[in-house]
Amino acid sequence: MTIDPGPSTVDSPWPVALLSAKIKGWIDRLGAVWVEGEITQWGLSGGNVYGKLKDLDADATVGFTVWSSVKAKLPTDLKQGDRVVTLVKPNYWVKGGSLTMQVFEMRHVGLGDLLERLERLRQSLRAEGLFDMDRKRPLPFLPGCIGLITGKDSDAEKDVLRNAQLRWPAVEFRVVHTAVQGDRAAAEVTAALRTLDADPDVDVIIVARGGGDFQNLLVFSDETLVRTAAACVTPIVSAIGHEADRPLLDDVADLRASTPTDAAKRVVPDVADELARVQQARARIGNRMTSQVRTEIDRLEQLRSRPVLTASSWIVDSRAEELGRYVGRSAELIERLLERSHGAVLDLRSQLRALSPQRTLDRGYAIAQLPGGAVLRSSADAVPGTPLLLTLADGSASATVTPPPDAPGAAG
Repeated sequence: MTIDPGPSTVDSPWPVALLSAKIKGWIDRLGAVWVEGEITQWGLSGGNVYGKLKDLDADATVGFTVWSSVKAKLPTDLKQGDRVVTLVKPNYWVKGGSLTMQVFEMRHVGLGDLLERLERLRQSLRAEGLFDMDRKRPLPFLPGCIGLITGKDSDAEKDVLRNAQLRWPAVEFRVVHTAVQGDRAAAEVTAALRTLDADPDVDVIIVARGGGDFQNLLVFSDETLVRTAAACVTPIVSAIGHEADRPLLDDVADLRASTPTDAAKRVVPDVADELARVQQARARIGNRMTSQVRTEIDRLEQLRSRPVLTASSWIVDSRAEELGRYVGRSAELIERLLERSHGAVLDLRSQLRALSPQRTLDRGYAIAQLPGGAVLRSSADAVPGTPLLLTLADGSASATVTPPPDAPGAAG
């Protein structure tokens, strides 16, 4: 019977064995539990399997052990990267001070469950509009630099580089190598997308992998990765290369290529084809210009052959005769106008002469002016003895006002 030493204090510390025993007791009380995760490590040693199981969403990993007696009962196709549900019992090894999960059962997550989860995420992203065609960005006609995300030394990388350089030898690539399956793949591809999208020299990004089974392709349906791709401003080409199990990245990408080779052909134009198109365009332009020039030459010839242009003197002759008529008519009108004007001037001259003071003087009248030059208009102004200046028809004379004969005091 073990005696409880009481609480641990600085004066009464527990021995390591007691601490280990308590930890083992607490862990043993948990019992066996079913957990779900992704196998990120699977290694054989002495007939036993030692591996690690990672959470599907959070950054959490536990180690597990499958004893040889249990391994014989498990599916033979279990491997790294598989999603599984497993019955484990936490086991704390007192002697070594290590914790591991002893596996009693392990099975693949049902395909139906995975498809159901994938479909729910697909519907959610579609409802947000991330698959809409109006979000798709057009690819540049001739990208100056292509970003490529793929596995290191993979066939996908070789296919993209080889086919792109065959089509346009001057094409440049910025390659980022990442894991394309396993627990690190989603995070590495996501980081690579952010890096290339932030590079101003990269005109288009290709994410390439040479196919794979359904579970390996689930990396490219990771929600964080898909949302990152949707947020990129650089056009993205998904070249996962799997027709049957279409990952969500295919729906979010601006272009889906069936294979890495197809991606290279869709992104990079063929220099031979482009040169042929240029030659065809030049030939069409030349033919069109030649046809247009010939048409205009024919029109000029038709115009030159018309009678109006073959003998142009008739235009001058007809216009000269018409001009002569206009000149004669103008001279006649001017003469008439001058005659009428001359008569009007004579009439005005006669009227002016009739009203002239000279005419009045010619009839025997005279104009009397006072010394100040004012015209004498009233007899009241003619004071006797006032000198006057008389203007006559042929000259002037001086006079002095005398009283009338019948005025009082007049000389008899």
